[in-house]
Amino acid sequence: MEQPSNQSLPGGDRYWPTLPQIVLLGDSALLVRFGQSLDDAANRAALVFAARLEADGIVGVVEIVPSLVSVLVRYDPAQVGVARLSGELALRLSGDGAFGESRTHRIAVRFDGPDIGEVAALLGLSIDGFVEAHNRGGMRVLATGFAPGFVYCGFHEKALVVPRRTLVRPQVAAGSVLFAAGQTAIAATDIPTGWHVIGHTQFRNFDPTVNPPTQLRAGDQIIFEVVL
Repeated sequence: MEQPSNQSLPGGDRYWPTLPQIVLLGDSALLVRFGQSLDDAANRAALVFAARLEADGIVGVVEIVPSLVSVLVRYDPAQVGVARLSGELALRLSGDGAFGESRTHRIAVRFDGPDIGEVAALLGLSIDGFVEAHNRGGMRVLATGFAPGFVYCGFHEKALVVPRRTLVRPQVAAGSVLFAAGQTAIAATDIPTGWHVIGHTQFRNFDPTVNPPTQLRAGDQIIFEVVL
């Protein structure tokens, strides 16, 4: 994986959906939700909003966690009340959103997963044709989570969308490259999964001995490269 380089994320300047929601979660967290289902606009809005909060440094906010279509905001009630914080968040939802800086990562993949033939057949492609289509253009890290270092990357074109497997594998190895629902995911630890395993990579997005323990973050750009 080569050194990342800074570049602006693609797209225009307006990403806010019509009605983002601020939801109370317990006594020390708020959730700002930009959609009820995963789509590009909602994901972009969540990433933009999280970046804005990080840049502003609101008093009392202790953690900002973007997910696929929402942003979790954890706060210290001793420093800021829920009414004040909700107002601060609403204020930052009132303007246009624009992406900040992003990093581009090149990740080498050996497309030898046990499900790649089945996936290609479902799409009416040869294995080589599927790999070429999969790697056509870059992808964006949509979110991190589920397991340490696990990343969701998207979106593939509609012609490449396949459902998840009907059976869950009890475990796939760290470095497995997974494919389903218009996305590619990368496992950084051994995990169970219902996604199709299409390949493997030597890249690991989790090292508990360093700070931060992950290299990829939501909004980063990913270019997949073939290793023979």
